[in-house]
Amino acid sequence: MPPLCCSTTTTSSNANEDESSSPSSKVGKLSSLKYTSKSTASPSISCEFHAGSEERKERLDEALIEIGLQPDDFLELPEYQGSAALRTYSSFVLPKSKGALAMVNQPRRAAVAANNIAFLLKEHRSHQEEWLRNHDRALEEINQTQRNPITLILDNVRSAHNVGNILRAAEASKCESVLLCGSMTPAPPHPKVLKTALGSAEYVPYEKHGSTLQVIKDLKENNYKVIGVETTSRSIPLWKCSFFDRNTDSDEKGMQSRHVAFVFGNEMIGVDTECLKECDALIALPTHGVKNSLNVATCVSVVIWEALRQWDALQDETMN
Repeated sequence: MPPLCCSTTTTSSNANEDESSSPSSKVGKLSSLKYTSKSTASPSISCEFHAGSEERKERLDEALIEIGLQPDDFLELPEYQGSAALRTYSSFVLPKSKGALAMVNQPRRAAVAANNIAFLLKEHRSHQEEWLRNHDRALEEINQTQRNPITLILDNVRSAHNVGNILRAAEASKCESVLLCGSMTPAPPHPKVLKTALGSAEYVPYEKHGSTLQVIKDLKENNYKVIGVETTSRSIPLWKCSFFDRNTDSDEKGMQSRHVAFVFGNEMIGVDTECLKECDALIALPTHGVKNSLNVATCVSVVIWEALRQWDALQDETMN
């Protein structure tokens, strides 16, 4: 499969029940700061300690530059989202208590925080490299058998628990790959992802990408059928959609030319509308209760096994 760039999608615009929305979105004028802490339990209370954040940010950035680190090198990169280094940076700029505010305002505290961040970045990279080595070895062990032609695109799926469950389902169904897209989607070796995946993540081919829209375009150029999973006025029930196109070439090469990619979106806002426009088809899981959506990980499992059913039927049809 060619290198891609991607983002992610979900199944509905309802709020995710596994994780609440980031409190940083409620912090008024500070909401645009990408380093805002996601762990602040009560933003209305902690806001009183955020005064002077720009001055603290400037002090910390200067301290980082003095030891040879450019803040943008880790603040802007998706692989550092949710890392201990980024949390330390956020806690310095946006303290959450009176005691924390007093500590970060001490004269030498910026230098201490900068050195701590430098160590945490090295530790993060070390863990990342170790994980990738183990991941490559695991894939080499199991790549003897053919994978099913199903690709999953996660468009800014925020919950690490959801991503872990999706990787677990992808391993059980032997999907071709999982594309983790956007700045919000956590990826292995994020501890919560690995914990929820229960040892399956290292056996799943996955890639981390920035733009979901670009990934969709790249896949379509390589003859993938891209299906958005989202509740819209144009969506049809998943069992009324043919995931794999019938083609007249029934040999092995013809069978391998059929690939489908499903786009699942953010737990709160769903699949990006620009991504939906680019999809070849839109499907939804009809619901009959008060809620009009399912948890995204649950939805992914339902879609995968419907795709497996259709793929199995197509293979039987082609062989006969």
